[in-house]
Amino acid sequence: MFSKEESRALRQEFWTSFGKSFPRKWLLYNTKIKGVAFKFHFDTTSALIALDLEDDLENRINCWEKLVALKSILRNDYLPDAIYEEEFYLENGKELSRIYISIPQKVSIHNKNTWRAVMEFFNTNMILFESFFEEYRDIIKVS
Repeated sequence: MFSKEESRALRQEFWTSFGKSFPRKWLLYNTKIKGVAFKFHFDTTSALIALDLEDDLENRINCWEKLVALKSILRNDYLPDAIYEEEFYLENGKELSRIYISIPQKVSIHNKNTWRAVMEFFNTNMILFESFFEEYRDIIKVS
């Protein structure tokens, strides 16, 4: 069991190490579409990458419909294991729509032996996710 401070230090060490191992300017919040953001997530039980739709409900629905229409392209050409969740609830109760991919093996940010696999998973899959997004951004963008 780790103290809050030890856990915070491990998280910081992981993200610093990831940035040094895979130096790249990720899109993340800079998608140029309001309410649409890419996320990396790594905790004590799982790791995933996600595309979150957090805008007001009307824009979220419009954007979601476009992403659903592109689902077969995303799965066939980029990320075959992408999971679509129209209603996803964060721990704080906030509702959003999410497309995500999680690493298949058991990992923990507290276990440095799993870090390399997570970093490689993040790098490989986020590059593919961003490539899909860049290719279809104009279709996804709510008019």
